[in-house]
Amino acid sequence: MNASQIRSADRALSVGTWLIVAGAMLYSILTVTPLAARHTTEKWQWTAPILPLVVDAAVVIVVRLDAALARLGGRGGRWPIALRWMTGVMTLALNVADSALKKDLVGVAVHSVAPLLLIVTAETGLAYRRAIATAVNDLNARQQAEKEAREQARTEARERAERSAREEREHKAVLAREQREHEAALAREQREHNERVRREEQDRAEARERAEREARERVEGEREQQRRERERREQEAAQRREKERREREQAARRQETERREREARERAALLSGGPVNEKLPEVRARQIVAAAFASELTVRAASELCGWSTGWVTARYQELRDTNTPVLEGASA
Repeated sequence: MNASQIRSADRALSVGTWLIVAGAMLYSILTVTPLAARHTTEKWQWTAPILPLVVDAAVVIVVRLDAALARLGGRGGRWPIALRWMTGVMTLALNVADSALKKDLVGVAVHSVAPLLLIVTAETGLAYRRAIATAVNDLNARQQAEKEAREQARTEARERAERSAREEREHKAVLAREQREHEAALAREQREHNERVRREEQDRAEARERAEREARERVEGEREQQRRERERREQEAAQRREKERREREQAARRQETERREREARERAALLSGGPVNEKLPEVRARQIVAAAFASELTVRAASELCGWSTGWVTARYQELRDTNTPVLEGASA
């Protein structure tokens, strides 16, 4: 049963109870007023309805307070029970008194219905309200327990979320720290690698410089050696050329000497023939004139040796002077 059903049952009980209470009060007033009027002096007969009203008012108070206490789950003790039963008995007695005095059993039975119904309804309503109160309390307890469970679940979920978030933060912090340490290690390794590379490059640069210096020194040494070798070869070549020049000069001088000696011999041979009486062939005559010119003989002497006229010899002498080539034409012939 949920809260809505409990509220509906409580409203039905309240409406039914108050309908029974109102009907019983009205019936009691109508039944008890004539009895009270007959047993009251004529002057105070107008007060006859007060008695049933007072008794029924006590019934209303009992029912109303019992309902309030039942909703609160409390109990009024012995006095509320005594008042409830006393008002019920009074209402029953007042309603059946007239019939009982008349010894009318049927009237007693008829007039006892409303009071008995009121008494039983009051007790039953109280029991119902206590049961409803218990059910409401149980429902409230269940709802409170469910609420507390939900709160506990929310609290646990929040704690789990916070714990998860804290663990996630711690995990992220660990990852970040590991990442920083890894990056620091990488940076340190990179620095060490760069330093190692720099040292290796420096060593290689120094090695290259040493190699280049040694190569330069070797090249310079080779160049110097080549230069000395070249100078030596040049000196040897110069000496050889000088030697060859001297040899050539000596050969040239020898050739010149031999040529002069040969020419001298040829001139001597050409001039050894003595004067002739007739013209010699022109080629032979030219050779004799050339030999005479080289031997610085006179034109006449040359003319006598070749048999040609002095004019022709003079012309040949002039040609030899112009050319300045004391070569014996046709000497090889």
